[in-house]
Amino acid sequence: MGTVGRVAQHEEIGSAEHRTTTVEQGRFCVARCTCGWRGPARRARSKARTDAQTHMTEDTP
Repeated sequence: MGTVGRVAQHEEIGSAEHRTTTVEQGRFCVARCTCGWRGPARRARSKARTDAQTHMTEDTP
């Protein structure tokens, strides 16, 4: 048997300052931002998207 690599699906949300993506890593989905922020691993994509939206609204003046 061979090894299975990480399969990532990206979904971008954001503005010029904060561009967030969601990346699937196995059974989990993680939200990330170009500013270096990274959300917790979630089983639900919708929860990772909510984390990304919350990050953008909290950091926007």
